[in-house]
Amino acid sequence: MDIDVDLIRRDLAQLVSYASTGGSEAEVGAQRWCAATMQGLGLEVDLWSLDLDALRADPDYPGEEVERHEAWGCVGTGGGEGTPELVLNGHVDVVPSGDPDWWTGHDPWGLHESDGRWYGRGVCDMKGGVVAILAAVRAVGDQLTRPFAVHTVIGEEDGGLGTFATLRRGHTGTACLIAEPTAGTVVSANAGALTFRLEVRGRSTHGSRAGEGVSALDLFEHVHAALRRLDAERARLTVPPFGERPWPISVGIVSAGDWASTVPDQLVAEGRFGIMPGESFAEATAVFEQAVASVDDPWLRDHPVQVTWPGGRFAAGSLPDGHAFGADVTRAVEATGADSPPFVGAPYGSDLRQYAAHGVPTVQYGPGHIEDAHAVDEQVAIDEVVRCAEAYAHLLLQRCR
Repeated sequence: MDIDVDLIRRDLAQLVSYASTGGSEAEVGAQRWCAATMQGLGLEVDLWSLDLDALRADPDYPGEEVERHEAWGCVGTGGGEGTPELVLNGHVDVVPSGDPDWWTGHDPWGLHESDGRWYGRGVCDMKGGVVAILAAVRAVGDQLTRPFAVHTVIGEEDGGLGTFATLRRGHTGTACLIAEPTAGTVVSANAGALTFRLEVRGRSTHGSRAGEGVSALDLFEHVHAALRRLDAERARLTVPPFGERPWPISVGIVSAGDWASTVPDQLVAEGRFGIMPGESFAEATAVFEQAVASVDDPWLRDHPVQVTWPGGRFAAGSLPDGHAFGADVTRAVEATGADSPPFVGAPYGSDLRQYAAHGVPTVQYGPGHIEDAHAVDEQVAIDEVVRCAEAYAHLLLQRCR
């Protein structure tokens, strides 16, 4: 299989140079780059401006966690007419880089190569996967006679708006592979996730008279303990193919008080609530809200914690048990000389659930390790990118030649 690593390096360097955080102009620019690149590969490209108002009014709108005034969809198709036998999906949006001074001797928005690895924001999650898809399409050339599609999308990191819009436009397929980082495994199921926001109200007073006030921070300690108990209960409900604690509860932001010598009368906490397979959003939010309401405190009985659900809404999703597409992916990976990959469940949400909800059997297989995603000095092994490109090319030949 002729995979040109120099062209992969060129593509990745160009794509990483777009600081394509959610809602940025560079997110738009990255989609235009994908459209131009796929046109150069001979694909027919649909590049369209998303009708954000209409998408946000849709009852199944997956939510967003950033502000957007402009966004674009991009789909390249080739190989023949009809419904694509294979969709290859990759998102071009990335999380912020953090303080660039924390990165080891290189710009996070420039591709850096060292000891067989590429470094830069997005090389793992998941621009390395995107350029591996493009390398696979380049490698198979004109050998395909049945249709395939490449979906590059925005907004995956904050809810999945790009894939939602792509499916709403009518772009679908018989099966889909998402090139998210999976460290040599095949992810066949995802847990879901919701973002919660808690507002805890107390009563302020001068810090020297703390016993006469009601600290919102002290109240939150009781609420947090209730969430830890709920987390422990749900951790015992593990099902295959998931490992330990696949749908955790985590608090990511806590903010309280506005003066050092004042008892804080308000606390706001935001976090992530993992969703189990088969669990509806309504069922999940009811369980969470009941745990919060169950805190036995006289003040909270009269001043209940306010729970809201902003941001993205990630349902759980999975490949149907025993589906033949799983065997197709296994054969494609083995054709590269790699061992047969294990099938696992991932504790994070992804666009897998959106294709699955549309009846499209979907898995994730891509270069990199999830622990390197979103990290300072984000990195991916060069040979992993090349091997995944080879696997995608073999899968295209299996299904579309």
